[in-house]
Amino acid sequence: MIIKNSGKNFIINLSLIVLIFLFDRISKIYVIYLDKKFLGSQIFSSEFLNITLIWNEGIAFGLFSFDEKYFYNILTLFIVIIILIIFFMLIKSKGFKKYALLIILSGALGNVFDRIFYKAVPDFIDFHIGDFHWFIFNIADVFITLGVFFMILSEFIGNNNVKDYEKF
Repeated sequence: MIIKNSGKNFIINLSLIVLIFLFDRISKIYVIYLDKKFLGSQIFSSEFLNITLIWNEGIAFGLFSFDEKYFYNILTLFIVIIILIIFFMLIKSKGFKKYALLIILSGALGNVFDRIFYKAVPDFIDFHIGDFHWFIFNIADVFITLGVFFMILSEFIGNNNVKDYEKF
């Protein structure tokens, strides 16, 4: 019975990772295609949203962007180590926290794939209000952020449940 359940859970977990990874890849490939087709002009523009391709060589929101390949490679290695840590945390996790880690891992794999094959991560979602623009991001970043939000939420929910049981 345990083997059947773990096999079923493995398929569900792997499916979630693959679906998020593919959603991210397809969105990036499509935006890169549109960028080439329109010769780098703004792909989409509205009152609150622009779709414009930029190549991010740093980490989240373009932090730690370096011109030197040495620093870029160290940063990429550091990200791969973090992905491995998330993977090992995932093995030991259960329930809601496990799915939060799966979502984070999926997004991180999408971005590290780009770092390895493109030497930069394509970001293209640009929310803005007037002249104030938020950082440009991609679908993988959305899932990483959602996963972190769910992790924080699971900590609050988990800690409250423990306190309730300690009363008895």
